[in-house]
Amino acid sequence: MKAALLVIDVQNGIMNHGDFTEELSLMEKIIEDFKGSANPVIFMRHLDDIEESPLYKDSVGSELHSSLRDYADYVIEKQTPSSFFQTELANILEKLGVRHLFITGFNTEFCCMFTAISAFDRGYKVTFIEDATGTVNTDETYEMKGLDIKDFVGTVLHWSDVIEVLDYEEYVEEYKIKDTI
Repeated sequence: MKAALLVIDVQNGIMNHGDFTEELSLMEKIIEDFKGSANPVIFMRHLDDIEESPLYKDSVGSELHSSLRDYADYVIEKQTPSSFFQTELANILEKLGVRHLFITGFNTEFCCMFTAISAFDRGYKVTFIEDATGTVNTDETYEMKGLDIKDFVGTVLHWSDVIEVLDYEEYVEEYKIKDTI
C-alpha cells in the first residue's frame, strides 16, 4: 500500500513559541525514512488572513521552518485545521496512488487531529505519530491542570479504533523497514 507523510504546519510562527527540538528531530528521522523509501513527503502550510496572526499569509511567520522545508516534495497551503478542506491534497494523493497517510506536525489538537479524522473519513489508513506532533498550547491554555495534550489526543484517536496511534519507537518497529511502507 503506497504511503505518504504529512508534515503539518512546521512554520516559523509556531516554532517561535517554544522549544520543539525533540519533535523536529523525530519528524526529520521519519522524513528521511520516507525519502529513503521513495514515498512522498507533503508539507502543509497554514495561512491566516488576520495580520496579527503569527501565520499571517505575507509574513516570515507563515514560512516553512528552515530545519525541514527542503525535504518537501509538495507544499500545500490551507486556511483551516483540516489539510483536506478546500486544498489540492486529495487530488495529489489520488494521482500518487496513496492509501496510507502518516501524520506529523503542529498543532496536535487542531490541525493534526482534524487532518487525521478527515483522512479516515476519506477512506485512508491513518497512522498518527503522537510524539512527532507538537503544540504551542499547554494545560493552562485549556484550564485543565496536568493535561498532556499530545497524550490526550493520541488516546482519543486510539480509542476511535480506526486511527492507528504510535510513538516514534513503535513506528520504527512497525514501519521503518523501507519495503513495508
